[in-house]
Amino acid sequence: MATRLRPVSVLFKYLTVCNASKKCTVIGGSGFLGQHMVERLLDKGYSVNVFDIRQGFKNEQVQFFIGDLCSKKDLLPSLQGVNVVFHCASPAPSSDNKELFYKVNYTGTMTVIEACKEVGVQKLVLTSSASVIFEGRDIKHGTEDLPYAKKPIDYYTETKILQEKQRMGHVQEVLKANDPANNFLTVAIRPHGIFGPRDPQLVPILVETAKSGKMKFMIGDGKNLVDFTYVENVVHGHILAGEHLQKDSPLCGKAYHITNDEPIPFWAFLTRILIGLNYDAPKYLIPYWLAYYLAFFLSFLVFILGPLIKIKPTFTPMRVALAGTYHYYSCERAKKDMGYKPVVSLDQAVERTIKSYSHLRRAS
Repeated sequence: MATRLRPVSVLFKYLTVCNASKKCTVIGGSGFLGQHMVERLLDKGYSVNVFDIRQGFKNEQVQFFIGDLCSKKDLLPSLQGVNVVFHCASPAPSSDNKELFYKVNYTGTMTVIEACKEVGVQKLVLTSSASVIFEGRDIKHGTEDLPYAKKPIDYYTETKILQEKQRMGHVQEVLKANDPANNFLTVAIRPHGIFGPRDPQLVPILVETAKSGKMKFMIGDGKNLVDFTYVENVVHGHILAGEHLQKDSPLCGKAYHITNDEPIPFWAFLTRILIGLNYDAPKYLIPYWLAYYLAFFLSFLVFILGPLIKIKPTFTPMRVALAGTYHYYSCERAKKDMGYKPVVSLDQAVERTIKSYSHLRRAS
């Protein structure tokens, strides 16, 4: 009798392992990237938990956990029985709240690592940023082997670097936390220029800038190539990483660039979005060096007047660098190690994005 039941018990054990491997938590799952990730994971048959500071959408297939990322007590219930965690929580890069950047991107990530280890989560996939190697100078076909920026372009980037790398006296950062001996594996995904439907940043800000008449000038000669990455491709890269992250796999403790693999002139991309929504494209050129020094002077002025007048400049050296330099990245490592290939072309992505923002179209 026992011999007859053995195949059944083996099958039950196999199915239990399979079900566990398909259970995941998306930290920051109520955000732009997080929601797209949740939807794709559900399509692929995953059981999904969402941990966030708020519930950003309704879905009966998802179990929501609301709490503070820096509280291990809040985090632990969302990680029970989970095999893989996708950590994509982060404040918007356009924010100037340094305290929040450090709290979420660094302190919160340390808490995630501790909580994952405590409950036996096997895999952690971090959403990092390609900007961790960008210092405001040209990068062409940038690889993951380039060093971290010694002078990050902003504090957001500085805290993203802290997520990935090891600092003196600390051993818990994501890539250094990779520990195959104790069955805890980590990988960092570095997207660049994420855009797509429901994006609260790029397209809405671009439209507001155009409405205010501030999109008449193009910085530089308009030839600088930049990566813009459709959100579905970013999601695809994360899920591939989670599925390929195994003991002795090349992904362990590594960072991977994920882009559309179609660098495009920065101003050509913005022009396509603007014209698609019936706004005028930039017409006039400002030399890069002139724009940079004007922005630098303005920032210095704001610093001097800061104690007297509260001003938040939008024309900054960092934004000038992003608009006027080459910065695009190689996906060869992701292609080789996890079979990454964009699932949506740039043309399709721009078309879908413009269609999704038809409510922002300017009346003729």
